[in-house]
Amino acid sequence: MPADPPCLVTVAIPTYNRAPILRQTLATLAGQTLPADRWELLVIDNRSTDDTAAVVAAFGGASPAPRYVLESEQGLNHARNRAIAEARGQVIVFGDDDILVRPDWVERMSAPLLADEAGRIGALGGEVIPIFPDGVPDYVKIWHRPLRFRPDLGPAGARAMPMGANVAFPRDVFARHGMFRADLDRKGGSLLSGGDSEMIQRLRHAGLEIWFCPEAEVQHQMPASRMAFRYVARHAFDNGRSAVLERGRNSPGFLIGRFFANLLKLLAQVLLVPLSAITLQFTAMRRAVVRGVRAAGYLYEILRIASGRSTAA
Repeated sequence: MPADPPCLVTVAIPTYNRAPILRQTLATLAGQTLPADRWELLVIDNRSTDDTAAVVAAFGGASPAPRYVLESEQGLNHARNRAIAEARGQVIVFGDDDILVRPDWVERMSAPLLADEAGRIGALGGEVIPIFPDGVPDYVKIWHRPLRFRPDLGPAGARAMPMGANVAFPRDVFARHGMFRADLDRKGGSLLSGGDSEMIQRLRHAGLEIWFCPEAEVQHQMPASRMAFRYVARHAFDNGRSAVLERGRNSPGFLIGRFFANLLKLLAQVLLVPLSAITLQFTAMRRAVVRGVRAAGYLYEILRIASGRSTAA
């Protein structure tokens, strides 16, 4: 009797309290062109309190059926690391729980890595197209654009940073270069980020190539809750903090340079906000507030490191 073919690819979807939108993601993962016996689907539930488990169970008839894994340690990177521990595939493809994928997505995200016998590629990112089912304010839309690192499959530029919503790794890079940093990225309601980009930078520094596949496209849903001004401002603040946490450890030059650059940026935005309001340019005013809040996030985390209170210290 012939042996079963090996599992080549693991698709991992970390999730936290987004059952309705997760249902849409799982629906688009059904019917992939890669044969069902060559890949597996893991849903890593990061201690959700909604009906995430029931949503996953509803897809029990899919091929392959998603495997539900509960990760009780709160944090996106705890969920990612649990996926790595559970994975059977040679390639691990990470996707967000709010993406919509095409039928050939798994095949396109994994094929270059499976064909890389020399082991040159450390990660492969796919295109991420933001979509706004409930509309998008003008002051927000400028920060949400397709990646467009290159028009065809191949190495991305040195500054190109694939998104964690659509990125794949050979499984063995984690054994050789370490797991995702648990102090970075979201934990519950926190909007900190940077675990995926820190991992990409680590692999680059190790001499591995980072590739981009524009045809491995996902649509990244941005609902009304993410368009609210309060959410956008909080995200900007935590984005500034994340940039410091990602790069600030053991780098006094980075911290000093970013401190003064963001202090000047904050002061400029503080001046721009009332000027925009007086001239009735409310889109520019909101954009200046968000930029100022991001600069404040930088300053906040730099001061925390200087005082020894930050996890990046």
